[in-house]
Amino acid sequence: MKITQILQDKAKLADKPAIIFKDKIISFLQLKDFSFRLANSLIKIGINKQDKVGIYLPNSPEYVYSYLALWSIGATCVPLDFMLTEEELVSFLNHSEARLLIAKTKAGISFLELKERCPYLKGIILTEEGNNFLSFKELLETGLNKIPKINIDDKDYAIIFYTSGTTGRPKGVLVNYLQLSAPPKAMEFFVDLTEKDIALCAVPFSHLGGLVYIQNLISFGLSVVLMERFLPLEFLRNIEKYKVTCFWIVPSMYYAMLELKEFEELDLSSLRWIVTFGASSCPDALRRFHKYCPQAHILNGWGLTETNAPTTVIKMGSNKLESVGRPAPWIEVKVFDENAKELSFGQVGEIVVKGWVVTDGYYKEPLLTKEVIKDGWFYTGDMGRFDEEGDLYIVGRKKEMIKVAGEIVFEPEVESIIMKHPEVIDCAVIGVFDKLRGEVPKAFVVLKEGAKLKAEDLRDFCRKHLAHFKIPHYFAFLKELPKTRSGKIDKESLRIKP
Repeated sequence: MKITQILQDKAKLADKPAIIFKDKIISFLQLKDFSFRLANSLIKIGINKQDKVGIYLPNSPEYVYSYLALWSIGATCVPLDFMLTEEELVSFLNHSEARLLIAKTKAGISFLELKERCPYLKGIILTEEGNNFLSFKELLETGLNKIPKINIDDKDYAIIFYTSGTTGRPKGVLVNYLQLSAPPKAMEFFVDLTEKDIALCAVPFSHLGGLVYIQNLISFGLSVVLMERFLPLEFLRNIEKYKVTCFWIVPSMYYAMLELKEFEELDLSSLRWIVTFGASSCPDALRRFHKYCPQAHILNGWGLTETNAPTTVIKMGSNKLESVGRPAPWIEVKVFDENAKELSFGQVGEIVVKGWVVTDGYYKEPLLTKEVIKDGWFYTGDMGRFDEEGDLYIVGRKKEMIKVAGEIVFEPEVESIIMKHPEVIDCAVIGVFDKLRGEVPKAFVVLKEGAKLKAEDLRDFCRKHLAHFKIPHYFAFLKELPKTRSGKIDKESLRIKP
């Protein structure tokens, strides 16, 4: 992806809104100017091609400028979730060997201490004024507004996405400059984005799902209404206020909006299509959402950071929400058994992906890379099957398989049944140790306000829909489920709950 050329081309849209953030409009011309100014300031302070630069910000225009400026000079972005602790920041900055950090001040984070603990870190840029570090605003104002003349190769690395915390080995997913074009190319194939579209983003830019908004913004010239974080009511009001035409979010965000009493009162008629990424544990909830925007196509898609998602998406107009659809023509997706043999339709195995969209591997982790990329195939860890028509279905992660006395139970299947109960808002199922059976399912359930359900009520409900070995042995009722920053259920934290 040739960022400088794309920014120049889209600058011809002049005053058309590129980003709308807290009612402030940044035009496409301003987007290009700010990105180039920051890029030239970064060159001036010594940032070179392929230097690693961490970004520790909440969603904001500054985040967009940072990505685009760094890509304009061929640097490698290291997006860091704004919820990370100082200890986690130290781990990722040191592992990536980041030379610079672009950040916003936050309680509990000492940037002076951070700099001392990160020997590769030569400078810190803060978005606030009045501190002893470099000023983002000053760099933006004083940088030369001209095209950086940097020769960037397709195989140079544009991003290192970190996908685990300090409790495990850091996994830095490598994304090269060619692969920056993968999500827009897939979106062009699956949907019909144009300059007239207005997208609503509440997914963090530190995650691929959020980054895709930036990639589509500059590729298609659409406008992005940007939220610092997901707030269900504000999200719905923004759809009505800005006449939003499309968005892509995770299933739990839909569930949160459906529970609002204001949901049925707001106007969603501007929506053309909406996407849930990741296999939905409750297609019924998505269909309920669809009733209030029947003019919109509702799509389900799948992919990983390692495959530069979206990798598969259901066809426009399809009602097969249980499926995640089919891949684009330039991507191969198959289902393998444990011996790397391709399975026929209906058979469940591990989903593997091949193509130029697949990551080269994990930064500084050659052995880990060899574990997941074999003979050109990336082993996703997701289990799935194809139907007779060639549509893919996700049944769960490998680690979401529970072996109950030799019988296999997939956690998402149990979750989808529990979610059908009218008094359940959210649910997550995990496997827990059992002396007799090896493992048994345990369900964590969030009920609607005022609901009086007990464990035995849910157990009776499950008996009508599930084989006896799939029914949870334990039910725990929580006020809310722990979520990752991208809105997905954080099952790892549930696994350590008593």
